[in-house]
Amino acid sequence: MDHSQHQHAQHEPVHKVNGEAHQAHDKHAGHHTHDFLRRFWVCIILTIPVLLLSHMIQSWLGFNISFPGDNYVLLVLGSVIYFYGGMPFFKGLVSEVRDHAIGMMTLVALAISVAYFYSVAVAFGLPGMDFFWELATLIDIMLIGHWIEMRSTIAASNALQSLVALLPSTVHVERNGTVTDVDVTDLKKDEIAIIKPGEKIPADGVITEGTSYINESMLTGESAPVKKEPDAKVIAGSLNGDGSIKVKVTGTGADSYLQKVIAMVQSAQSAKSKTQNLADQVAKWLTFISLGVGIITFIVWYFNHDLAFALERMVTVMVTSCPHALGVAIPLVVAISTTASATHGLLIRNRTAFENARKLTTIIFDKTGTLTKGSHEVQKIISHSDSFTSDEILQYVAAVQQQSEHYIARGIIRKLKENNLDLWKVSDFSYDQGIGVTGMVNGKEVIATGPNYFVHQKQVLPEIPKEIDQQTETITYVLIDQELVGFITLADSIRETAAEAIAQLKAMGLKSYLLTGDNEKIAAAVAGKLNMDGYFANILPHEKQEKLKEFQAKGEVVAMTGDGVNDAPALAQADVGIAVGSGTDVAAETADIILVNSDPKDVVQMIEFGRKTYRKMLQNLGWAVGYNVIAIPLAAGILYPTFMLSPAMGAVLMSLSTVIVAINAKMLKLK
Repeated sequence: MDHSQHQHAQHEPVHKVNGEAHQAHDKHAGHHTHDFLRRFWVCIILTIPVLLLSHMIQSWLGFNISFPGDNYVLLVLGSVIYFYGGMPFFKGLVSEVRDHAIGMMTLVALAISVAYFYSVAVAFGLPGMDFFWELATLIDIMLIGHWIEMRSTIAASNALQSLVALLPSTVHVERNGTVTDVDVTDLKKDEIAIIKPGEKIPADGVITEGTSYINESMLTGESAPVKKEPDAKVIAGSLNGDGSIKVKVTGTGADSYLQKVIAMVQSAQSAKSKTQNLADQVAKWLTFISLGVGIITFIVWYFNHDLAFALERMVTVMVTSCPHALGVAIPLVVAISTTASATHGLLIRNRTAFENARKLTTIIFDKTGTLTKGSHEVQKIISHSDSFTSDEILQYVAAVQQQSEHYIARGIIRKLKENNLDLWKVSDFSYDQGIGVTGMVNGKEVIATGPNYFVHQKQVLPEIPKEIDQQTETITYVLIDQELVGFITLADSIRETAAEAIAQLKAMGLKSYLLTGDNEKIAAAVAGKLNMDGYFANILPHEKQEKLKEFQAKGEVVAMTGDGVNDAPALAQADVGIAVGSGTDVAAETADIILVNSDPKDVVQMIEFGRKTYRKMLQNLGWAVGYNVIAIPLAAGILYPTFMLSPAMGAVLMSLSTVIVAINAKMLKLK
């Protein structure tokens, strides 16, 4: 299978549910691999009598097998090996010529044809020594080399298969009051699937019943299992822990997160970046150089030696210099880096931008949802009365807030659950917009309010304890039976990994800036806490793009990191647009790279991995080109008579160089 075919096959788009198209390709690739192996075994068996009947081998090893017509037996055996063993190379030659992409297959087909037709002429009486044994061993080595190389390539792109394989084949579904097992492809939206402990989640959905810890590491890179309760979202392909849950299906097939990831990985693998285009150009030129050097080698040796020697050198040059290592050097690194990224929660939509990550000088972060969690969390619970503990104050406030959808209410309820406290009942609940909530809890009137309540009641605003940071914290005043008993403060908390991420970027020589629509005080506080290089506050979404242009005008290479909603223009403007916190919504259309986990440290990881990937590409390019720089002169006979590279040895070296490139690519790892 020639390189162009191989690449085409590797990137057939997925239109079918659960990656059937990809599996079809894989069978196709697997069939080719088995075909090479089968042809190799047939040819190796036929090679044994060819070696025994070859006069050169006999003279080397000091034995003699000859009988009338032995040269015709050699001719028949050699012809079978040439046509049967050489068939994949002839097919490759035809497709390369048809596609105007002269390369690897053309060189091999021409080399074995030159050797074969010269040997046929010798068998029919042309003075000289035939090449049948060289031809046989050469085809054997080319077949086994191809098989090894294809195995490596398939293994590298098999990471996609492992993504496809995350889905279970059957699923338990509630239909008409009974539970039946159906094929995962028959699962429909809004159906209720039952997932038992240890089973894989068959589709994206929302838990309607049950609680469990779910392992999403294979999809998001988040190593610890996540606790999921009713109303929590689950992703197809994640692994259920020890609880039994019922899930209402929201996305199946092509709509599922997993399928979007697979489609994105495939399009990233098939997109050619500048480095790959360079490799293709080098491979093309190397093919022409090989043909040119082969012809010159033949002419030089023909006039300085004899026809047989000149042909042998020409064949050796063409076989040794096959640019196959170049053909796999970049695509393998691409296949491995995109799939490794996807399984660690880094989704690459734009290959060139990913490779350009190594050139970045400045990273601009949106604040809410990127460096901060985007959800207000309880910071402090302060008791102002000897009658109530901080836990009791939390319970009273949670009770009156439980029917509210306000972000403050949600933050207080989360804190109550975190502290494993009981949620008390509330009666006579009322909500006064812009002021607060009131209700009766345990026979007491509880008011949870902001400063507007005191203004409304024409009361003096209570003194706020010194430990509360009024710049960054929102204050809830707690009154029980009209008496102020305490304070609860909330703030949009900075992500635990944000400071470490900014420090690591500094260590890598990159500047970081905060860009936010928030006020000056909050922006200054966050940028100061994280030790960033600067901040821009009160910036509206459309102004973010202008800020990026200003940086770019100064010659900075800029990455924008945002949550992909109001940051779309800025993400599109950036040299590298990074959408953070999209979670299962992978359709962040304007971003080049999507970080599923909303972890600022993933930005660092992505830049490091971009640098590593580029280094691997350069190493492989260097090896593939460097090998040819040394191998071609040796094949041409530059060290004759001290050292002679045989055609078979040239083929071994060529195959080895391809395997080395494949192994080097497979060593690319994401921490």
